[in-house]
Amino acid sequence: MGIVAGLDSSPDFTRIVVCDTDSGAVLRQGYAPHPVESPDGARPSDVDPQAWLLSLGEAAGGGLLEGVQAIGVSAQQNALVPVDAQGNTVRPAMVGGDKRAQVAAADLIDALGGREAWAQAVGCVPQAAQPVTKLRWLAKTEPEHAARTAVLLQAHDWLVWQLLGRPVRRTTDRGGASSTGYWSAAGGVYRSDLVELALGHPAMLPEVIGPSQAAGTTPEGLLISAGTGETMAAAFGLGIGLGDAVVSLGASGSVMAVHPEALMDGSGMITSLADATGMHLPVVTTLNAVRTLRGTAELLSLPDLESLSDLAMKSTPGAHGLVLLPYLEGERTPNLPHTAGTLSGLRRESMKPEHLARAAFEGMLCGLADALDVLRGRGVEVRRVFLLGAAAELPAVQAAAPSLFGAQVVVPQPADYAAIGAARQAAWALGATQGTLDPRTPPLWQGPAAQVLDPGDELAVGQAVRQQYVSVREQTHPGAFR
Repeated sequence: MGIVAGLDSSPDFTRIVVCDTDSGAVLRQGYAPHPVESPDGARPSDVDPQAWLLSLGEAAGGGLLEGVQAIGVSAQQNALVPVDAQGNTVRPAMVGGDKRAQVAAADLIDALGGREAWAQAVGCVPQAAQPVTKLRWLAKTEPEHAARTAVLLQAHDWLVWQLLGRPVRRTTDRGGASSTGYWSAAGGVYRSDLVELALGHPAMLPEVIGPSQAAGTTPEGLLISAGTGETMAAAFGLGIGLGDAVVSLGASGSVMAVHPEALMDGSGMITSLADATGMHLPVVTTLNAVRTLRGTAELLSLPDLESLSDLAMKSTPGAHGLVLLPYLEGERTPNLPHTAGTLSGLRRESMKPEHLARAAFEGMLCGLADALDVLRGRGVEVRRVFLLGAAAELPAVQAAAPSLFGAQVVVPQPADYAAIGAARQAAWALGATQGTLDPRTPPLWQGPAAQVLDPGDELAVGQAVRQQYVSVREQTHPGAFR
């Protein structure tokens, strides 16, 4: 069929991959950081969207896109781009988990009648990062900017619109729309009343198009697919399907799985997103993942996580009875925002550095297993767990994860799966347009190169460790998951 490209505009950089449409093999790639300077080195909460275009142009330099027939766009989620009636940005894009908006989130929850009301309306409870919450902050804090805001776009919507030459029609996809806080994954409809509740007046919203539909064609004849958020693009790039879950190990952790229906959850533990294929992508987040390991390494005066892993491997499953509840930043799953971590089971024989190191790994993974169980408890099938993040390569993680999760664990080789997912979407839209692919069935691309780890004989031991953790959690925080 030819070649297609996928671009991933992450918070810090643009990466572009050019892939064979039939196999998905990456033929060439480009990279450029966003030209965004912050005086203290931290990523700012306000970003000029032009920075995304500048890095896109640089990443695509040197004839990278020569011969490409279609492009898919993946971009950071939760970046709100407010646009005026003339098509100009009203203010810099609001990106990331903006702490300024925490009060606005609480305001919105109360304004609609509580967490349950939001879960029923759009499948999620407002968080500081979500566009709907940023709209409320804008209306309360910058009313003159709020008044000028006529159109609401996210990062991938804005980039697709720019690539197409800023047409009258603006589009998005189900995945991107589902993370706004004003589109229902269950109903497949916008809740314009929630936009008005947050912003104070109506605003135009991009048309939600199907997974294999094209957003349009550039004057040069380049097909642009629907685009999607980074999470959905990465899941699509990995090729996950029913029975698969993805556990992402960052400072905080997330667990998501493909499911045929949207899940309503009044507790707010499950965020009901849509995926890039027409299915659903329920997500459960924990606040404490790799930050647990980093904190333990500092406590033990170890230089890095590799040293912590080596030390943990000198202990045995169960860490001689030591159990760490890793709620160092409070916790979202279970909902214990004001709690602290707990170290239980201290005895003379367990007071050794290697046992504390092991307890840190087991505590982190058991916290993520709790998140997996939230999904399992709602009927989500989990046969295979894809483990992402640099910490997934650590021997102590790989030794414990399969038996604690009670599932086969797949550790894919590092790659930009969001960009690959965007390219796969482009190939799908191209094939559907040309009549060579079924609009309901995405192209079958080769899966990622990966290590596959089975629980095997360790399953019973791992489940005993898990039960030890659950017992301590229930004693310390009774009924936390009820």
